[in-house]
Amino acid sequence: MPVINTNVAANAAIRFLNQNSAMASSSVAKLSSGQRIVRASDDAAGLGVSTKLQSDINTLKQSGANASQASSLLQVADGGLARISDTFQRLKSLAAQSLSGTISDTERGYIDAEFQQLNTEIGEIIDRTTFSGNQLINQTIGTFFVGVDVTASTTGIGGDVIDIDLSNSSGVVSSLVTGTGTSATSLTVTTASNAASAMVAIDTQLERVSSQRSTVGALISRFDTRAQNIATTIENTQAANSVIADVDIAKEQTAMVAANVRVQAAVAALSQANQRPQQLLRLLN
Repeated sequence: MPVINTNVAANAAIRFLNQNSAMASSSVAKLSSGQRIVRASDDAAGLGVSTKLQSDINTLKQSGANASQASSLLQVADGGLARISDTFQRLKSLAAQSLSGTISDTERGYIDAEFQQLNTEIGEIIDRTTFSGNQLINQTIGTFFVGVDVTASTTGIGGDVIDIDLSNSSGVVSSLVTGTGTSATSLTVTTASNAASAMVAIDTQLERVSSQRSTVGALISRFDTRAQNIATTIENTQAANSVIADVDIAKEQTAMVAANVRVQAAVAALSQANQRPQQLLRLLN
């Protein structure tokens, strides 16, 4: 029925024009951002899943950095222990030299001078082998978070964590001393008897150094393996998140072109609809 009070055709054209314009604007926003979900209304469920995945990715990246830092820390500890081991090897050679029957106690005194200096240096290496100001040798270093899940309780932290403990249950690595407390004195090689006692103590310390180095090596291997696993997990998680969150450029470009064509059609239809009341008024002439 021809009427002039209500332009039904124009109202319909405006409605479709608004819808098509909104679709075109949405496609432009997605193409500009590279994201399939620009607003929560684009995919509410997908947004929730994507947010969780992105949170895991960010946490895993930091966990990977934690694993690398732990490995670096352990490399520092291993370097100090390696120097201590080398020094003990030299001390053992000096003790063996002092045990020779071809030298006198006077010459053993010369040997002992080097022996004492190297023995003192072992203590210095233990004290100065640090990372970020924290001593490493003979120490319980702490807990490193290397994953995405963590649990906390009154007894400590659990979940994706690795503990570094170099306190050495087999014994503490130290310089060569006899006695304890204020009565502790350095071992010497000034006599054959003293040299024999020193050699026994050196063997004990070498075993302790080897024990700590074994622990360090095993932990380095574990952290390196964990870092590789984290890198693989990040790659796979990013791929999964991409399927949900990243826009399909070709598909969205096609949708934008189609929406623009419909916008143009709606504009043309609205123009025609606006002319209809004018055409009806001619009937009054």
